[in-house]
Amino acid sequence: MKKFKFTINGNEYAVDVLEIEDNICKLEVNGTPYTVEIEKKVKSSKTPTIVRPVAKEASKPEIDKKESGSAHAITAPLPGVIMEVKINPGDIIKKGQLLMVMEAMKMENKVLSDRNGVVESVRVGKGDSVLQGDVLLEII
Repeated sequence: MKKFKFTINGNEYAVDVLEIEDNICKLEVNGTPYTVEIEKKVKSSKTPTIVRPVAKEASKPEIDKKESGSAHAITAPLPGVIMEVKINPGDIIKKGQLLMVMEAMKMENKVLSDRNGVVESVRVGKGDSVLQGDVLLEII
């Protein structure tokens, strides 16, 4: 409870603020209770809105695809920022090979290949922000 003293046109007023909820205030002026509506702007949410830039499409070289399957996507394990890209489209990679390094939660995380194959496309570049589950690259 807050107490204030006001002097208006020579008259003194003792104001006790009892409760404030949203824009409604319950107070006492010289012992008389009042409920007052406070004129104030409605505060907007402090939660930021994530706006992601459109991913840049890397130029795709001609690669002979296998008839039996489609591309396998390597996705981001956590939200973060790409620090290094170690491969290029057309590179032959082995299972367990380092593909990218990304910073997530102030730690460097290695993105490794989970299979052998050829890099079909790289969807991100150095400095790009990614969310968990975003496709980083495709392997055929």
